[in-house]
Amino acid sequence: MNHTTQLPDPRSARARNGAVTAAPDPARTRTRRRPTSTQWAAWGFLAPVTLYLALFYAYPLYRNIDLSLRNYTVRSFVQGDAPFTGLKNYRAVFDDPTFAPALLHTVVFTAVCLAFQYAIGLALAVFFNQHFRLSATLRALFLVPWLLPLIVSASTWSWMLNSDSGIVNAALHVMGIGPVNWLTSPSWSLTSVIIANIWIGVPFNLVVLHSGLQSIPAGLYEAAALDGAGAWRRFWSITFPLLRPVSAITLLLGLVYTLKVFDIIWIMTKGGPADSSTTFATWSYRLGFGNLLPAFGPGAAVGNLLVVAALVFGLVYVRVQRKQALS
Repeated sequence: MNHTTQLPDPRSARARNGAVTAAPDPARTRTRRRPTSTQWAAWGFLAPVTLYLALFYAYPLYRNIDLSLRNYTVRSFVQGDAPFTGLKNYRAVFDDPTFAPALLHTVVFTAVCLAFQYAIGLALAVFFNQHFRLSATLRALFLVPWLLPLIVSASTWSWMLNSDSGIVNAALHVMGIGPVNWLTSPSWSLTSVIIANIWIGVPFNLVVLHSGLQSIPAGLYEAAALDGAGAWRRFWSITFPLLRPVSAITLLLGLVYTLKVFDIIWIMTKGGPADSSTTFATWSYRLGFGNLLPAFGPGAAVGNLLVVAALVFGLVYVRVQRKQALS
């Protein structure tokens, strides 16, 4: 006698329970997962940017890290058989007597340039925000230092600060002041490159801060004036607080640009005399390319220290902005 066991039909069971659920169609599921034309277009626009970042940012950064971890010579740089040394190049940089002066000069150069560039740029932005006659023309003239090539600007300042034939010493002579060895004195070389870099960086701060001032409603100033607030009170109570986000990004970009300044210092003083104006940027170049026997590893290590410093300040900026957005 044959006993046939019949399994319950899942569809009938779901029907008896009052839950009629259609099984998903595999073909329809596969159709849904296919990228749409909009997604393909998005990937198409993203691909050039990704390729650009990989070729000109990620790969050079990787090569610089690899350089700092190996003992590269001219021969091994060409053949690619440099031995791995770990953190030996970084220890050599930290033990070098040039490290402490270069670190101090980098901090002083960056801090002083940022402070004066921002202060002068903000003052000019507030001044040109008054929309007086010829304000647009004068604002355009202030952009000239920013538009000039750095080699032209640095060469011009080298001529102006020349000890014998410079126009600055000529003006000091007219006022009864003796000549100053701006570029050849260890006491004045760092000051000279700071002055030149401030002159070059002010237009950038002017443009960004002036654009930020345009977004502040004029009605706030009118209401404050009706309440009896003076110019300084309006600035500290309205302009400066509302300009804080723009100021933060201006200072961050200025910090990154100032940390890597090389052209101006190298053309004007070459980091001298006696390393009195040497920064990490000029020291890295001198280690890697300024000697007959280049030290590629230590030079790359100094460059990586600059990258880490810029990255740290960038992360601090992102964290501060996130806190301000949540508050």
